[in-house]
Amino acid sequence: MTDSATRRPNVLVFFTDQQRWDTAGCYGSGMDLTGNLDRMAAGGTRFDLAFTCQPVCGPARASLQTGKYAAATGVFRNGIALPAEERTLAHWFKQAGYRVGYIGKWHLGGTRDRPVPAANRGGYVDRWLAADVLEFTSHPNEGHLFDESGRPVPFTGYRSDFLTARAADFIRDSAGGPFFLFLSFIEPHHQNDMKRFVAPDGYADRYANPWVPPDLRPLPGDWMRELPDYYGQCARLDENFGQILACLDAAGIADDTIVLFLSDHGCHFRTRNGEYKRSCHDGCLRVPMVFRGPGFDRRTVVPEPVSLVDVPPTLLDAAGVGVPPTMHGRSLLPLVDRRTDDWPEEVFFQISEAEVGRGIRARRWKYSVHAPDRSGVQDAGSDTYVERYLYDLAADPHEHVNLVGRKDYRQVADGLRERLIARMVQAGEAPPTIEPARFYP
Repeated sequence: MTDSATRRPNVLVFFTDQQRWDTAGCYGSGMDLTGNLDRMAAGGTRFDLAFTCQPVCGPARASLQTGKYAAATGVFRNGIALPAEERTLAHWFKQAGYRVGYIGKWHLGGTRDRPVPAANRGGYVDRWLAADVLEFTSHPNEGHLFDESGRPVPFTGYRSDFLTARAADFIRDSAGGPFFLFLSFIEPHHQNDMKRFVAPDGYADRYANPWVPPDLRPLPGDWMRELPDYYGQCARLDENFGQILACLDAAGIADDTIVLFLSDHGCHFRTRNGEYKRSCHDGCLRVPMVFRGPGFDRRTVVPEPVSLVDVPPTLLDAAGVGVPPTMHGRSLLPLVDRRTDDWPEEVFFQISEAEVGRGIRARRWKYSVHAPDRSGVQDAGSDTYVERYLYDLAADPHEHVNLVGRKDYRQVADGLRERLIARMVQAGEAPPTIEPARFYP
């Protein structure tokens, strides 16, 4: 083990796509999918109420790279390139002397199935093996990514296994450290052109009689058909995660490496709208977030609500790199130290594509609004919104009873409206008008 006073820690982000928090045993799942993650959580720091700030791939990634809300970066929907002038985690870590690498799905280049130009790679200059939209350049068992020169790098075999092997190569090549590696999977996201989730051969059979999350059970959707493959993908990802942890051990740098397991958003299996995300419900907002390594080996669970936008300042802070004032998020280290006095009582989120939406999620209440006269694809925001959802999570944790528009909850909604407006202003938006719900749901 090296002297932390003379060497900053390595930082590794193990990033999955569309993985619900309750797939993990450390979050209460009984499916036994995540033994490696569960063991890390037992000795590290688990954030119990972690939420995305934008439940769709590209915008969530823009926030995770910059520490800003998606509308502020301009990447408010999929297909928009992250502006080259935006400073990302890679820029800040590189400036601090880190070797920076990116492997996997990028979704911030605007190139879909073509190579991402160097100027649009977010500052990842030391190792680049990625595809802008990996589901367009590959299938679960074959395809290609692109290297630093834009040349295709083909693979066969299960996709997450290939990315894991290349990440292990990066770790072994970084013995001189320190390094920052962002390892970005597409699993357990569905394969778009196949219109289904695809587990490795034989894995779906293991979970043919799956546990069904209670938010899904009473609602129509495709969960009955898709959960076995979805769980199989999660199980394989955990095996890949174990391989990465073993690689750190073998390199003798496990104690000097901050490891974060995280997802961009969850999955509601077409129960809340016509696809898997882009709604205000916990099924697609709530994600697993577990840290280990220097500063996080606490054997603790943090109960406060936290956001994806808080991750960039946390990683920089934990590595001893200054946090830029341009970031909207806040370092989570005070919560790990149980300094909670000024921590917000809710997280703020933006929604695009399916709607132009905004909302807050507190311990007890969920409050979400939308702009029915605006396009979720064309408009980043609005000056006027209408109340759409209000949930009492204490009485209705699975969000089956929408209370919006009920007169007996008017005072609650009014208070939440003011809190939402304040959070929108903090995120750089103009204070909007929020109209009461126009109908009783």
